[in-house]
Amino acid sequence: MDSKTDRRKFLHHSLLMTAGIGLVPGAFATTKKVSANDRINVGLIGCRNMGFHGLRTALNTGEVNCLGICDVDQKVLAQRQSEIKEEFGQNPKTYGDFRKLLEDKEIDAVFVGTPDHWHCLPTIYACEAGKDVYVEKPLANTIHECNLMVAAARKHNRIVQVGQQQRSGKVWKAVMAYIHAGKLGKLRKVNIWANFRYGTGAEKQPDGPVPDGVDFDMWLGPAPKRSFNPTRFHGNWRHFWDYGGGLMTDWGVHLIDMGLWAGDVKEGPKEIMAFGDNLSYPDHSRETFDTMSVTYPMGDFVMNWEHTAGIQVGPYDMPYGVEFVGDNAVIVADRGDWSVKPEKAEDGAQVTLEAKQDFMEDGPGDLEAHVRNFIEAVRSRKQPNCPVETGRNVALYAHMGNIAVRSGAGRLLWDEGNLRFTNHEEANRFILPEYRDPWRLPVY
Repeated sequence: MDSKTDRRKFLHHSLLMTAGIGLVPGAFATTKKVSANDRINVGLIGCRNMGFHGLRTALNTGEVNCLGICDVDQKVLAQRQSEIKEEFGQNPKTYGDFRKLLEDKEIDAVFVGTPDHWHCLPTIYACEAGKDVYVEKPLANTIHECNLMVAAARKHNRIVQVGQQQRSGKVWKAVMAYIHAGKLGKLRKVNIWANFRYGTGAEKQPDGPVPDGVDFDMWLGPAPKRSFNPTRFHGNWRHFWDYGGGLMTDWGVHLIDMGLWAGDVKEGPKEIMAFGDNLSYPDHSRETFDTMSVTYPMGDFVMNWEHTAGIQVGPYDMPYGVEFVGDNAVIVADRGDWSVKPEKAEDGAQVTLEAKQDFMEDGPGDLEAHVRNFIEAVRSRKQPNCPVETGRNVALYAHMGNIAVRSGAGRLLWDEGNLRFTNHEEANRFILPEYRDPWRLPVY
């Protein structure tokens, strides 16, 4: 038996020995005391934003050691290494190439916080190296990459948690318990919206030199070769098809996932109808759509997505949210709270509904709960709250909204058995990405 297997048995044993300490409800407020040898060894790929937030959250639990961090920007890399030293007394190795980090056999799990077009290869290579993965959402930048990631996780028996932290959030769990208990009555419609100023992209700027310390060719990776422009780099890349999918995939996977959860939907869409365009801010740099409406007929209910970038107002005076419409009432929710709006009975009296507080439990914030769930899953080998299949499913809904518009189809019909659209051949060319040399799509 190799040392890696021995270590995994040891970590699983430590879970059994300490099951009542730190991972039970109500224990989130204190850091668990875990010896250095009992901690899970982790690495981070992509250090600038959400990847680092996830790592920092994991380090705050006291249950992990950070052995390595990787980024293409040396300035970001140095800053994060310094912060880890100062805040947690750990000194991770630094890497410019994630493949070198994955060669460290002492690393048990990695956080992947790269731009969307770099989710697929690090996740698959990590699975092949015997490491578990916490990968940011959306699962990948194309449908085919999502399929490959599911296949890799299954083949190598890895734990993969997708960073859709609302699956661990106390508000959303309460909403789902309320709906699934039948209190809402028959679920008929889910209306979803997300209006954010950043969705218009940054103001246009000319191309310029690559910043010092940035390996821009590595940042591009499998995406097409092109010049450097700050409006396509840090924080702004998500508005360009080669790297992201705009608000549709950035917020869509979070909120559409709540509609799927409410309806207990575990399969991909069969039909998609969409409109999208860039109708405002012509002086801003973007390819993704600032204005979109997407409808998903779900068989026994309908789900609607809306976004209007450049503003931050919406229904119920909320910039984003989900409205669950049932026969008995309407629920309106965001990450902070939820409310029940009862329907009027025929005699004018409101339908009596149990108080929503009966469904709420105390607990940590969404991200902390989600990261803790990942750590627990690494130890127990049980499926996490948002496994790769769940991430793949909602990514299909979001990507297909974009594809319906990009292909000019407007309406698409999806054949899950054959993984293709049946009514519009042009749409099928968006399923499979074309990787730039020397990068290659894995085969599964």
